[in-house]
Amino acid sequence: MSTLNIALPETLQAFVEEQASAQGYEGEADYVRELIRREQDRETLRAKVLEGAQSPLGPPADDAYFDELRARAIRGQ
Repeated sequence: MSTLNIALPETLQAFVEEQASAQGYEGEADYVRELIRREQDRETLRAKVLEGAQSPLGPPADDAYFDELRARAIRGQ
């Protein structure tokens, strides 16, 4: 694992320390890593939403659509 050193104003450093402690992280680095992972997840989700918005429309998601999905799941398809 590589190391990244960052300088934070005292107010941000205090915030990170408080959050790490309050949320049960082993240390500030674990808390910051989790923030970065969340941002990666957010970016991935955003990309998928944009991809979906640009795709052609599918069938309507009505009762018949979900009935067919259930039937396919039961058949193992």
